[in-house]
Amino acid sequence: MKLKLLDLTDERARILFEGEGNTYIDALAAELLRDPQVDVAQRKQAFRFTDPELLVTTVGGRPPLLAITDAAKRLSGYAGELLQQMETLDTA
Repeated sequence: MKLKLLDLTDERARILFEGEGNTYIDALAAELLRDPQVDVAQRKQAFRFTDPELLVTTVGGRPPLLAITDAAKRLSGYAGELLQQMETLDTA
């Protein structure tokens, strides 16, 4: 996955996810919205054949890149839990 930082301020980040589909970006945006200091987490895509962009705005002084990193770590943790459960089913 290749990321391109389009815009960054203290309360806003726009990141282009080159070569990515919508599935991961949608999951990341949904996880970001669980953070009470995230105001907006939205996937934008001009056309279906263009790379998706993630727009994140925060409140309360939370750095947007930190919010994105934390949300990605939580998603990774959920995937790890799912893998463990699937392995348990496979050996049963």
